[in-house]
Amino acid sequence: MALDTARSDFEKRHPEATFAPVVVLIAAYEEEANLGDVLKKVPALAGDLEVSVLVVVDGGRDGTRQVAIDFGVFTCVLPVNLGQGAALRLGYELALAHGGRFVVTLDADGQNDPAELNNLVEPLVADEADFVIASRRLGVDHTTDRFRQAGVRLYARLLNAITREGLTDTSNGFRAFRGDLLRDIAPYLRQDQYQTAEVVITAAHRGWRIAERPTVWHPRASGKSKKGGNVIFGLHYARVIGATWLRIAFGRQP
Repeated sequence: MALDTARSDFEKRHPEATFAPVVVLIAAYEEEANLGDVLKKVPALAGDLEVSVLVVVDGGRDGTRQVAIDFGVFTCVLPVNLGQGAALRLGYELALAHGGRFVVTLDADGQNDPAELNNLVEPLVADEADFVIASRRLGVDHTTDRFRQAGVRLYARLLNAITREGLTDTSNGFRAFRGDLLRDIAPYLRQDQYQTAEVVITAAHRGWRIAERPTVWHPRASGKSKKGGNVIFGLHYARVIGATWLRIAFGRQP
């Protein structure tokens, strides 16, 4: 019901929506204080390709919705909070349905640098990769949380053991996809939150080419993470890894 309401909201708000080839997708939950600064920094072009921005407002009680509308970007509003994974799946659906060829997910909290957009899109356009993940470990990490940094390294090792990849930053939300990859993996994505691991494992299992590009990782601009503290985040992230791997290992996922 909530997804249908959001789809209807989008169609009424944008009855003849046509996206540019590159769609920057932002799932935003109570990020009124940060979203505007992020949107200001999204470039109009990624290389030679035009860029559209789609904000999926994942419920909430603050003014995130109005910030997106005031900036004139494509806006879809969920009536209740479903979780970042659910909001992104809805965004993938809308981006592909309205002409997007490449989809880039970007956090609403200011930790990613939108100016680095082309670094992630370029390998897709050059047909060198199907899925590109930003890496704070290959680039620059301006945060100081040693526990979180250790977790990034730990879970990268765990996912590499499962997927036989050589990735350094599997929990980074700044990612770029080819549209045909998203069409392939979307039916297998189920996690409503903490879904970055699920995407990586599923794409690797389906045989897609995964690459990384170095980027800058900034401290959150303001406010607190909606995914909980380090221990809660780590436990849920581990749960998602385990659940996704079991689905694949026991043949429940093609």
